[in-house]
Amino acid sequence: MTESDASVLTLDARTAKAVFGEFDSYAKTIEKSFNVSLIQRESGLKIIGSAANITAASSLINKLAETYSKQGALTEQTVNYQIAMALENRLDAVSEADRDIISYTIMGKPIKPKTIGQKEYVDLIRNKMIVFGIGPAGTGKTYLAMAMAIKAFKADEVSRIILTRPAIEAGEKLGFLPGDMQSKVDPYLRPLYDALYQIMGAETFQRNMEKGLIEVAPLAYMRGRTLDNAFIILDEAQNTTPAQMKMFLTRIGFGSKAIITGDITQKDLPEGTVSGLDTALKVLSGIDEIGISRLTSLDVVRHPLVQKIVNAYEEYEKKESRKKLPEKTPKGTGHANAGRPRSSKR
Repeated sequence: MTESDASVLTLDARTAKAVFGEFDSYAKTIEKSFNVSLIQRESGLKIIGSAANITAASSLINKLAETYSKQGALTEQTVNYQIAMALENRLDAVSEADRDIISYTIMGKPIKPKTIGQKEYVDLIRNKMIVFGIGPAGTGKTYLAMAMAIKAFKADEVSRIILTRPAIEAGEKLGFLPGDMQSKVDPYLRPLYDALYQIMGAETFQRNMEKGLIEVAPLAYMRGRTLDNAFIILDEAQNTTPAQMKMFLTRIGFGSKAIITGDITQKDLPEGTVSGLDTALKVLSGIDEIGISRLTSLDVVRHPLVQKIVNAYEEYEKKESRKKLPEKTPKGTGHANAGRPRSSKR
């Protein structure tokens, strides 16, 4: 290895330690991903490898250092995601997403897309009247849509926000729960309330809800209405039937925007029931005014273990689907008795 195969990045000791990770876990992942060696020096960080690999690893480490300076910490999810994007030469797009601040939580924390997939999803919400956000748990589908709704509401782009979910057990099982109908469906809508409290604050939310400017209701309450000048979010759309989905989509009026979110791998519908989300994606995919964002496990922004769980289930489901494929009968063969003369009764 010659000196031309090495490069030194100037990093302060604290940043270099963050990039290396606990027990050098991040450094080992970077070394394996880019086929380089990392050596921590007093003057910074030395990278040894081929010229191309040094360049790629340097770009990644500079981006990680930038992220650390802004956030004060590096997580396993952040490191793994930026490695994946660096390998695809898309780190510039990561920086663009990082600059796209939608709004702030009640505690002052910025809400912004954390992945390129999330950035594309947010841009679709900005530019399309109807957007489908499809992806596994933890990809920020509902939370980002909620932030965009609140931003539009505060900017007077819409006059109200309507959040809805299918309460798929609205029949006999819910009937056994105590309280009125609102009490029965509130557990299904709780994740929507939680997001609103975090972004808007409980008092502001309650005040706007009392005025009828924010509505959180089960999907069944949408029937027969025309929703003008509203930002409408349908969550858990994989649990709708085709009839419910058609009903919802035909409620949308002038000046409105609708976001439909769902995870097509987590349906709670009775066995044999077709998902309205699956049908809608097939029927509406060719309409220009409708955007479809397909988030993946790379866009999971929860604990890194969630990403591993999503990937494990995807692999399992692929294997199971291959097992269910019908076996092809080799050409020239047929039934075991084919070609045998039939016996005739005399």
